[in-house]
Amino acid sequence: MDQTIHPRGNTPVLVRPGVPRTSITVEPLTCTIGAELSGVNLGDAARDDDLFAEIKQLLLQYKVLFLRDQDITRAEHVAFASRFGQLEDHPVLGSDPDHPGLVRIYKDLDSKPEHYENALHCDGTWRECPPMGAVLRCVETPEVGGDTIWVNMAEAYRRLPEHIKTQIAGLGARHSIEASFGAVMPTEQRHRLKAQYPDAEHPVVRTHPETGEQILFVNSFTTHFVNYHTPENVRFGQDHAPGAANLLNYLISQAAVPEYQVRWRWQKNSFAIWDNRSTQHYAVQDYWPALRKMERAGIVGDRTF
Repeated sequence: MDQTIHPRGNTPVLVRPGVPRTSITVEPLTCTIGAELSGVNLGDAARDDDLFAEIKQLLLQYKVLFLRDQDITRAEHVAFASRFGQLEDHPVLGSDPDHPGLVRIYKDLDSKPEHYENALHCDGTWRECPPMGAVLRCVETPEVGGDTIWVNMAEAYRRLPEHIKTQIAGLGARHSIEASFGAVMPTEQRHRLKAQYPDAEHPVVRTHPETGEQILFVNSFTTHFVNYHTPENVRFGQDHAPGAANLLNYLISQAAVPEYQVRWRWQKNSFAIWDNRSTQHYAVQDYWPALRKMERAGIVGDRTF
């Protein structure tokens, strides 16, 4: 790979050979995650192979990219997101009937009180193949409030104590839609949801399929370890439940470390593009009774390893 220096902040950016320089300006927002792009239109990137390739490379580097003033159509939104891969349907939220794969996340005074976005989470880990990422647009936002936080879970893993890394190597964990979205449903409906989407099992430390990074891969959809009860971890039966639960809670809590985070303040026609394989996010619910309307295109991912 060639290395190109983009103009703001002299930040080195890896660009694929043969991909020409564009007018993209890249401004890193923290030392560990996130960059704001300017001088680029996502509608153009949906049609331009070289421009899309550069944005994708920036995404792998910064893990979440932000853009403002993107006055593009829903069709262009879907077309850009589709460059990353097939778009997914959400079993609970559903899709826009005119633009399959585009989910409307509209919060108003009639919205249900359960808001699963205001927990640190990685989208769709209850799927056997969790989403690769997502492209999120702000349609309407409060004057103040409604920010979103993203977390670099590769950095969270990198900075774990070495004895914890040793302890969790090889561990797997279950992730459940029944215990999250299904929790407010009547019993029969909840059981049907679980039958359609059985609990998925993922490694506690997954490998990023493109960068090779090791990523701490537990979040608020994670219910328990599947292979903790071994002689190395359990002296007596009573060691199992508190020992495993305490370790899982400790690992999940790493996403709350501010040094791994970036916080984005929305404006109309702002976009966020994130790599769901290496991040978690949290939509701050501090704006009631104001309105907040977002539209998200989620991208189908691969099996974890």
